[in-house]
Amino acid sequence: MNQLEEQMSRLRLHGMTKTWTALQETRKLHELSLLDGLELLLQAEEQEREQRKFKRLAYNAGFRYKASIEELRFDQKRGMDKSLITSLATGEYIRKGESVLVTGATGCGKSFLASALGHHACLLGFKVAYFNTQKLLLKTKMARLEGTIYKLFEKLARTDLLIIDDFGLTYLEKQQQMDLMEIIEDRHGTRSTIIASQLPVASWYDVIGEETIADAILDRLVHTSYRIDIK
Repeated sequence: MNQLEEQMSRLRLHGMTKTWTALQETRKLHELSLLDGLELLLQAEEQEREQRKFKRLAYNAGFRYKASIEELRFDQKRGMDKSLITSLATGEYIRKGESVLVTGATGCGKSFLASALGHHACLLGFKVAYFNTQKLLLKTKMARLEGTIYKLFEKLARTDLLIIDDFGLTYLEKQQQMDLMEIIEDRHGTRSTIIASQLPVASWYDVIGEETIADAILDRLVHTSYRIDIK
């Protein structure tokens, strides 16, 4: 018994080790056949690894809220369509590289919804990054000063789901316009983006500032996006 436990520990089979210990403590170890016991141990190990992966992905994403789809309150009058959220929960929009645009007034739950979709994406095994718009653009500014801007762009381009929250609180400067266009362009048709904003999409042109750049950014977002306007 000790030798088996040492081997599982060396191989870092933490899920197996916990279940093995539980079976010993409850004296059910000898009630199981070899096949049933092995199946139980393998299931425990698989679940343990999936849970560790989710925790790692969620931690690296940097969510504002710890949220889940199960916590959402669906109400079509508020624009929270259960059928649409259920469809998004499958993760198919991420596989297709489609966008989700969430709009609504302050305090209506935009950030919570975006976080819930992001957490669920982590559960599905997708790599997610969550940014406040100003912090993201500040990050690109610092990366330019440090000479690591292309590395940052590549990292963002490889992220399965990028969540940009609080878009439109301030007008974008020239370099910020270009950086945002670069980020959206790299993701167009291949990676999914969620943008949450207090402003309706029609007002995003004014926020971006430069008409040509605004056209380029919105053209890549709007036509293949799901729209959620929360009341």
